[in-house]
Amino acid sequence: MNHNHVKKILVIDGQGGKLGYQIISVIRENFSDVSILAVGTNSIATANMMKAKADIAATGENAVVHNAKVADIIVGPVGVVVADSFHGEITPIMATAIGQSPAHRILIPINKCNNYIVGVKSISLTKMIAAAVAEIARFI
Repeated sequence: MNHNHVKKILVIDGQGGKLGYQIISVIRENFSDVSILAVGTNSIATANMMKAKADIAATGENAVVHNAKVADIIVGPVGVVVADSFHGEITPIMATAIGQSPAHRILIPINKCNNYIVGVKSISLTKMIAAAVAEIARFI
């Protein structure tokens, strides 16, 4: 990675965008030299993530596909790489684009929507987000 350019962090969330909001808020608190791209699978998720002061926001499948190509880091719940998760909001094209992205993926192990990650300790969302931010710092 070229350490001289501003890192682009793509935060993807669906449903109400609450997780994305929290992730962006903590990234904002910890890193001043990053560009945060918020992509919601629906307009409500996007609007909520914008409230956390993302630099750029967009909604939908094409926004995921486009931004997955240019992001340095992708952060979101593990469901973003599973087609039809979030009650169908993650399309097969979105899951493929995220999975094929050259970005460093940081996935939050949320056990919902028929996705259960075995071996993951049940820790608070706050601690999971802190661990994600620590991984961002390690990667940057």
